[in-house]
Amino acid sequence: MIVKLVVQVKLLPTPAQAAALEATLQACNEAASWVGEVAFERGEFKNFALRKHTYGQVKDRWRLGAQATQHVIKKTCDAYATLKGNLKAGNLGRPGSKRYRRATEKPIAFRPQGAQPYDDRMLSWQTTERTVSIWTTGGRMKHVAFTTSPEQLATLALYRKGESDLLERDGMWFLNAICEVPAAPLNNDPVDFLGIDLGIANIATTSDGQIMAGRELNRGRLRERSLRAKLQKKNTPSAKRRMQKRRRKEARRARDINHKIAKHVVAEAERTGRGIALENLTGIRERVRLRKPQRATHSSWSFAQLGAFIAYKARKAGVPVVHVDPAYTSRTCAECGHIDKANRVSQALFVCRNCGFVDHADRNSSRNIRARAWELWRRGVESTAPAPPGNPRMGLDANAASPPVMLVVQDQDLVPDS
Repeated sequence: MIVKLVVQVKLLPTPAQAAALEATLQACNEAASWVGEVAFERGEFKNFALRKHTYGQVKDRWRLGAQATQHVIKKTCDAYATLKGNLKAGNLGRPGSKRYRRATEKPIAFRPQGAQPYDDRMLSWQTTERTVSIWTTGGRMKHVAFTTSPEQLATLALYRKGESDLLERDGMWFLNAICEVPAAPLNNDPVDFLGIDLGIANIATTSDGQIMAGRELNRGRLRERSLRAKLQKKNTPSAKRRMQKRRRKEARRARDINHKIAKHVVAEAERTGRGIALENLTGIRERVRLRKPQRATHSSWSFAQLGAFIAYKARKAGVPVVHVDPAYTSRTCAECGHIDKANRVSQALFVCRNCGFVDHADRNSSRNIRARAWELWRRGVESTAPAPPGNPRMGLDANAASPPVMLVVQDQDLVPDS
């Protein structure tokens, strides 16, 4: 079994090389925006059909190579396909709503620094020298240095296959390369399941009793939110520069913590021969009504990202994953099965009104999740770990939301709170 992962490496171009890369991205995305307008006007969103109307003009007007021109057209078609999927799934509101009309009444546009796909004819890797040779509008550019961790370098050398995406972010240049990594055979006979309760106060709590507390992450989010409010109120040039510099810090910290937790959970399940049980929290933000002070905290809860990280790491390790219905898991006694709202005394304390069982509330919920997953597995439910995305497209505007991206990072060890 093969698992597709995306390895991100950082390019270290000279000023001249960076200028050539910037000119290339701007030309490709300007051409893609024009192709998007043509597709919108003609109502033609298929790759080969759209190529008949745009290929020659794109190649001559923006002086792109044949491969780059084809990728520009395909990228535009992929963006419209993503938009169509989002509309069909209801992710952009109901037909006729303001958000729906805003997404459908104008052609898709691409940011000047939006990502551009490269194939092996346009990009070659020299992993030993840590350099790449890459096509630009000014010609082939050789010996562009890159840096990455030893683990990622080994993955690139052994498993890189297919396209790579060039992108610029905050003045830094990156290549996202697809790697097809062999996965372990799926364990179809787990001895049990490791239940995981996801939350805000505690990011994850296992049925073994381990608690990955969210105090540090939540304090950091509150600090960043307070600082943003002060800087926005000040609204000076220096305040704007500081906001620009810090704008992704909170997301990077949350992603790093989620990677560590996912790595720890999957390693523990693999070591003990168990599967992983998660709650199906799809649509929870639409179902829950909160007071105003709680909305920012709840909206920044990255449960979907943590679940996705656990899913693809589990698939790579051959660990089955089962998603269960989360209804009443926090009100049900893990010992006697009694369901009562009053069982949940506080955020952290669970006391059963029937049998008197006392436990940490999140630990009790994780035990209920484990029991539900085990029951579903015995009935023949298959693993619900999804296949990671193969070649995500980045750099689209809000009308063409790109699929989620799985990045391989240099994980560190995590010591959970007990």
